[in-house]
Amino acid sequence: GIASYGTDALRFTFCSLASTGRDIKFDMGRVEGYRNFCNKLWNAANFVFENTEGKDTGVNGEPAELSSVDRWIISSLQRTEAEVTRQLENFRFDLAAQALYEFVWDEYCAWYLELVKPLLWDETASAERQRGTRRTLVRVLETALRLAHPFMPFITEEIWQRVAPLAGKSGPTLMLQPWPEFDPSRFDEAAEGDIEWVKAFMLGIRQIRGEMNISMAKRIDVVLGNASASDLRRLAENEPLLKKLAKLDNVRSLTAGEEAPLSAIALVGDMQVLVPMAGLIDKDAELARLDKEIARLDGEVKRIGGKLGNAGFVDKAPADVIDKERAKLAEAGQARARLLEQRERIATL
Repeated sequence: GIASYGTDALRFTFCSLASTGRDIKFDMGRVEGYRNFCNKLWNAANFVFENTEGKDTGVNGEPAELSSVDRWIISSLQRTEAEVTRQLENFRFDLAAQALYEFVWDEYCAWYLELVKPLLWDETASAERQRGTRRTLVRVLETALRLAHPFMPFITEEIWQRVAPLAGKSGPTLMLQPWPEFDPSRFDEAAEGDIEWVKAFMLGIRQIRGEMNISMAKRIDVVLGNASASDLRRLAENEPLLKKLAKLDNVRSLTAGEEAPLSAIALVGDMQVLVPMAGLIDKDAELARLDKEIARLDGEVKRIGGKLGNAGFVDKAPADVIDKERAKLAEAGQARARLLEQRERIATL
C-alpha cells in the first residue's frame, strides 16, 4: 500500500512538481521528503513556543531592539514574500513552493533559530534586545505560515492558532488573514552581508573540524589572516555569538609581520580562518587512522581499476554500470589524494 505521509505533504509535493511543459513523474520519495518539511516546520514552531509563550513579545508596541540577526531574517522574509507572490501570480507553483521551502528550511530553521539561541539565553541581554528577538521569532513565523497556507492548509492553521496571539494577530482562522505584502524599506543589505559572513565563518570551522576529525564539542582557538577592517568589525560585533555556537576559546588576528602557525585553513572571502593544529589532536592516533583509511582506499582503487581493466567485464557490462564504476574510481582517487595531503600536514606538527 501507500505509506501515510499526510495531506499537506502530498499537496506541497504536487505544487513543487507543477512545472510548465512537462509530464510529472510522481515519486513517493518526494512526498516523504516534504513530510519531513512539515515536521521541520512543526518542530520550529515548538522551539518558538518554548521561548516565547508566557514571555514579553512586544505585542503592545513596547520598545524593542533588533540585532543584526533579527534584521537579516526580516530582510530575507521580504525577499521571500516578493518571490512567492510573483511566482504565484505567474502560476509557477513549483517556483513559489521552492522559494518558500528554501526560506523556511535553509534560512529560518537551519540558521536563524540557531543564531538566536545565545541571544534568547543571555541573562545579561537588555529587555529591549530580548523582546526584539522574541518579537521577530513569532512575527516571522506567523508571516511564513500565511505564505505556506495555500500549499499546506492544515498544519499551518494548527500552528497559527497558537502563534497568532503572540504576534498580535486576531481572527477565527488563518484562511481569512491578509496575504503578506513585502516592504522594500525593510530590506537590509548591511545585515544580510554581516550574517552571510557569520555563516561562512561557521561553515569554515565546521569543515575544518570534519576534515581534521576534531570533535564538535572541543573548544578551539582561531587565528585570522589577511583580515580587512570590515572583517574585524564583523568579528567584534559577532564574537560572543561565534564563540558560543562554533565552540571557540580565543579568536585573534595576526599582527603585521607575524608568521601564521601551522594550521588548517578555511577562507571567508579573502580572509583566512586558521585553526592551529599543535596540541589539538593526538598526532600518532590520527596518523594511524589516516593510514588505515588510505590503505582501504588503495584497495578500493585497485579493485575497481582491475575490474575496469578486465576486457571481459568492459565488453559485457551495460554502459551505465561502467560509468558508475568509473565514477567510483574517480571518487576514491580524489578521497585518497585529500587524505594523503591531510596526512602530510599532520605529520609536520
